[in-house]
Amino acid sequence: MIKKTLYFENPAYLSMKNKQLVIKLPEVAKNDTLPESFKQEAVKTIPVEDIGVIILDNKQITITHGLLEALLGNNCAVITCGSNRMPIGMHLPLESNTTQSERFQAQIGASVPLKKQLWQQTVQAKITNQAYVLKTCRNETVKNMLAWVKDVKSGDSDNLEGRAAAYYWANMFPHIEGFRRGREGVAPNNLLNYGYAVLRAVIARSLVASGLLPTLGIHHHNRYNAYCLADDIMEPYRPFVDKLVVEITENGEDFQEISKDMKIKLLGIPVLDVIINNQRSPLMIAASQTTASLARCYLGETRRIAYPSFE
Repeated sequence: MIKKTLYFENPAYLSMKNKQLVIKLPEVAKNDTLPESFKQEAVKTIPVEDIGVIILDNKQITITHGLLEALLGNNCAVITCGSNRMPIGMHLPLESNTTQSERFQAQIGASVPLKKQLWQQTVQAKITNQAYVLKTCRNETVKNMLAWVKDVKSGDSDNLEGRAAAYYWANMFPHIEGFRRGREGVAPNNLLNYGYAVLRAVIARSLVASGLLPTLGIHHHNRYNAYCLADDIMEPYRPFVDKLVVEITENGEDFQEISKDMKIKLLGIPVLDVIINNQRSPLMIAASQTTASLARCYLGETRRIAYPSFE
């Protein structure tokens, strides 16, 4: 089942009743001049079990502890945004898998050779998907990138991920003066940052559901990063966000600021079509298959991660 992604941009009272998320608007609830029947009709409800990601993007949103507990108990990722309207934090459940302790131990005890092989597969999948986007969206030569895919060694000791990224970003937005990929760079970096934040939440949620610690990465290991493994696993998924951002930038709308319509499109990332295990699937479902396969790698049941592709 595809879980819903909910985005709250305006003031709201969020609570829970009968396993339903209850949404009330403050301007309606506080208005004593409105009839009670109108107030009741203005209340919206959504089953908690149908929600996969919630984004809170207004300082006047009130959320009850009971609802937060229910959301986390349902393995929902709750994202909060800062004053710049960009995601700044994320809540995830501490447990959502019946064999979590066993999987934690297997993850912690993973050998260096295994992690290097897993990173090799991750880089290969990422470059393959980048090559598809560059060829499809920009009609650029990608023979070099496809050659690099074959040359990636265990642990990517030659840093072909970095070489591919330099070529990829140099050709993705050549018409935008001064564009370089970076969090603080010129637009459409703002769109990429927002899309990656949504993607990161989806991957982190799937990791927790698979009984894994998002903190312990196979390659990323920044001591201040609580989501190293999520950042590892999301790498082959990033090109799906990149392709969506290209489409947004080419519809003629000013993308210096992220509009409501742009956010709506970026919030559709969990339901983007991908191909995984030779079947077409929504990205959120594919993420669950990827993290489940990673858990099996840690448990010694397989040595390959299932990653998505475009074709």
